[in-house]
Amino acid sequence: MTVSVRDARNTESDRLWIQSVYRDYLDDLAPGTGTFPALGEVGHREPDQLLRWFGDPNSFPLVILRSSQPVGFALVVRGGTGIGPAPAAAPGSQPRPAIDYRMAEFFIARAMRRLGIGATAVRLIFSRFTGRWEITEYLRNTSAVSFWRRVVASYTRGNYLERIVNGEVRQTFESGAL
Repeated sequence: MTVSVRDARNTESDRLWIQSVYRDYLDDLAPGTGTFPALGEVGHREPDQLLRWFGDPNSFPLVILRSSQPVGFALVVRGGTGIGPAPAAAPGSQPRPAIDYRMAEFFIARAMRRLGIGATAVRLIFSRFTGRWEITEYLRNTSAVSFWRRVVASYTRGNYLERIVNGEVRQTFESGAL
């Protein structure tokens, strides 16, 4: 099985594929979390949301492929402040760095799950975007929490920080520094 990741901004077919499965992604987020109303209820429409992904220079929409077929997507976002307040810096040391990248969205089509595609894609993404990462999952989304704990622990060989803040599980770590 060959898994690859490519920039979805480069071809219209990738953008259209993401648009075609975006509702499946939202449907997967809704059960048990209670935090994802219909986009129209809060003034956002799916096409508007996706346009922001492709128009924001700090967003990296990616399509995940198995062989040459799209099976998932990810949205990496540059920047952030990290989890909780930065610890006080020791005299003469640098303050804790801000977050370089966040995994804002991640989806693998249902029929392709539990085949190792997601974990492989995540490793490729972390290696492509080296720096300080933060991954956030809703605590009530137990399958997402389990997936990200397993993948982050494996990628970092256990060298990451995890906190639960306001009902979210947050992992922070450095990629490319292993």
